[in-house]
Amino acid sequence: MTATKTPRYYPAEDVKSVKSVHRVKQNAPRIRQSITPGTVLILLAGRFRGKRVVCLKALESGLILVSGPYKINGVPLRRVNQAYVIATSTKVDVSGVDVSSFVDAYFSRSKDVSADGEDEFFMGDAPKPAVVSDQRKADQKKVDSALLKAVGSVDMLEAYLAAQFTLTTHDKPHLMKF
Repeated sequence: MTATKTPRYYPAEDVKSVKSVHRVKQNAPRIRQSITPGTVLILLAGRFRGKRVVCLKALESGLILVSGPYKINGVPLRRVNQAYVIATSTKVDVSGVDVSSFVDAYFSRSKDVSADGEDEFFMGDAPKPAVVSDQRKADQKKVDSALLKAVGSVDMLEAYLAAQFTLTTHDKPHLMKF
């Protein structure tokens, strides 16, 4: 039997003990069953509320990549939270649309914004509003060209996507089938 010897000095109170950090890895959010690539969605909030868009894919963050297409109703490639959309029963074949290069980092803002922007603002040289980059325009055209072919193959779908979704006084959305 070995007796353990007590330490000669005890640690001071201000010395922090090293604890192991247990980090929990978040699971990817679940996407509603009714939202699949090719489903036509109705946007409920934001700048493009009331517009019908085509779901292209679900991103890792749980957001959904959608497009108008831009030529039909003016909605560009955007990320949308699934809580702010209604899925319709209309489907489009989007197998020909290549969206593998679109990830959450594609939509993040650049970090090169200067800290002294406030001083410039009050001096009168306000920073110019963000202009859509040529890269984004090229990507939009590439996706739209493939998406317009798919939309054109379905009868009356272009007019359906261009139409604004609205409710009137006596409409009951909980009784509607989309």
